[in-house]
Amino acid sequence: MARTQATDYDERKQAIVDAAAALFASDGFNGASVADIAKRGAISKSLVYHYYQSKEDILYDVMISHVRALEIAAAEVTGDASVPPAKRLRELAHRFMALYVGAADRHKVLLNDLNRLPKAKRAEIVKVQRRLIETVQKLLVEIEPGLKRKAGASFAASMLFFGTINWTHTWFDPSGAVSAGALAEMAVDLTLGGLAKAAD
Repeated sequence: MARTQATDYDERKQAIVDAAAALFASDGFNGASVADIAKRGAISKSLVYHYYQSKEDILYDVMISHVRALEIAAAEVTGDASVPPAKRLRELAHRFMALYVGAADRHKVLLNDLNRLPKAKRAEIVKVQRRLIETVQKLLVEIEPGLKRKAGASFAASMLFFGTINWTHTWFDPSGAVSAGALAEMAVDLTLGGLAKAAD
C-alpha cells in the first residue's frame, strides 16, 4: 500500500527551502551544511533527508522556486496584448523588483551559486532564465521595432534591462530613500530612453 503524504508536507518542505536560502545567501553553498539547514529550520537532520537526497537538491528548489515565480509574473503581465507594451514593461519591472526584494535570499543564491548545481538541473534553471529574457526581448521589439533591423540589438537591450535590476540586492536598501517601485520606474525610464538610439 502506498505511503500517504503528511498533511503538512508542503509546509515542511517550504521551511527547509527557506532555511537553506537564508544560509546559502549568507554563508555560501559550501559554507552551509545540511546540519546547519536543519538547525536553522528547527528540524532534525533526518527530516531534511526525508525530503531531500542531497544539498544540491535543496539548492535546486531554492532556485527553481524563484525563477518560476518570475516566469509566472512575466506571463501574467505580458499576456494582455491590449495593454501598451511600455506599460507592460513597467509592470514587469515592478513585479520583478517586488520578487527580488521579497525573495532576496533566493535571488542572491540564484546569481551566485548556479554553477553549484549538477549540469542537468542547471540547464533547467537556465532554460527558464532564457524564456524570461525572450519575454523582455519581445516587449522591447514591440516598443521599438527598429531593434529587429540591427543584429543582436534586442538581446543586448534586454540584458541591459536585467542588468539594471538583477544586482540591486548588492546595494539596494528597501527602507532607504528610493523605494523598490521608484527603482523599477528608473530602470524602465533608462531602458526606454535608450531604445531609439540602440535601434539606429
